[in-house]
Amino acid sequence: MWNLTVCGIDFYHLMNWLIIYSFFGWVWETCYVSVKSGKFVNRGFINGPLCTIYGFGAVSVYVILRPFSDNLLYLYLGGVVVATALEYVTAVLMESIFHTSWWDYSDNKFNFQGRICLGASLGWGAFTVILFKVLHPLVESIVILYPVYVGEIGICVIGVGYVVDFAFSAAAAFRIHEKLPVIEAAMEQAKGEMLVKMHEKIASVGFAKEATLESVKERLGDVEVLKEMEQKRAAITAEISAELQKRKEAMAAKVGHNMQRFVKAYPNLNRGYKLHSLKNLRNKKEK
Repeated sequence: MWNLTVCGIDFYHLMNWLIIYSFFGWVWETCYVSVKSGKFVNRGFINGPLCTIYGFGAVSVYVILRPFSDNLLYLYLGGVVVATALEYVTAVLMESIFHTSWWDYSDNKFNFQGRICLGASLGWGAFTVILFKVLHPLVESIVILYPVYVGEIGICVIGVGYVVDFAFSAAAAFRIHEKLPVIEAAMEQAKGEMLVKMHEKIASVGFAKEATLESVKERLGDVEVLKEMEQKRAAITAEISAELQKRKEAMAAKVGHNMQRFVKAYPNLNRGYKLHSLKNLRNKKEK
């Protein structure tokens, strides 16, 4: 089994690379999202520290584009095409299997169906060049560090752990399309109540309860008052978003650990799928 080859690369090395790249992908995603949100977020489909979409993507890009490894232009363009195609196919498959979306580029310029976008594609091209010139030599040097038998045992142990972890995570993911709409409906109701309070707080900035209509108009003409109102609006909006996310995670926790983890790791979970569904529904009605 270990000597089986794919495009001239043996199975042993392919599996080691897959695991290492999956771990690197998990580190990158987790660090990026954790820093951005200001708290630790386990970013990945499974509980363990592996993002296999990165591992599979990196290995696939390397195997496909290896004949062009000496040409930076071909590497970049090939990375744009191959990685974008992989991202699109993965998005479609995950939406078809789990009836939900895990990322959404709908707000980005030059996106296609919210599944891919120009900015991300150009980034994949740059990543491909870095992969060939920096990352892969590092990954190969890591694989050389341990004996082959250690690598084989590691692949088997990690593989079994991954399958078990994936099974539990997938079971939770299959329930998302049933449970998430209920959670989102509750959040919409809570959001409406919070927005009413937000408008009341903003309207009270700089105004006494006994203020007359004339004094209110005068105050609204004051640039400093308007600036203060805008600052308060932004602060309250952020506060509402944080509170809604906490409530959403708490409701998801009642369903199960993995559901809570998905909601925490992917705040916009299912947004793209809902947009596609609404668009398809409108198209059917127009026909």
